[in-house]
Amino acid sequence: MAHAIVEWTDNLEGDADIHGLLSLIAAEMRDADGVFPWGGIRIRGIKLTDYVIADGKGDDAFVNITVKMGAGRPAEFKARFFAQLFEKVKAHFAELYDRRYLALSLYVEEADEAGSFKHNNIHKRFRKDS
Repeated sequence: MAHAIVEWTDNLEGDADIHGLLSLIAAEMRDADGVFPWGGIRIRGIKLTDYVIADGKGDDAFVNITVKMGAGRPAEFKARFFAQLFEKVKAHFAELYDRRYLALSLYVEEADEAGSFKHNNIHKRFRKDS
């Protein structure tokens, strides 16, 4: 399980490559040497239309990424992987960040397996023995 929820303000519409960001996150997870099983990767975007940023007077914008994953990955891996991912997110938005007010954030949450229920046959497609 590795799910990423990307929220962004609608004032980025037409100015930011959100689908490119979703694809970037998915590719990074797929390229993590099997740490994230491909069949469990879910990247989704939510455009926000109702929000207030700072004093509510500027054309401020934000992109927030929340990653939810199962527990058990080593702390060293998480620190390295997510620091590198955030650097790639910053690079993805570098030009936009240079010309407008923009807040970027990334949060990582580990799911409590006792409170996590799943039914998924997508994994089967990626098994080498299938």
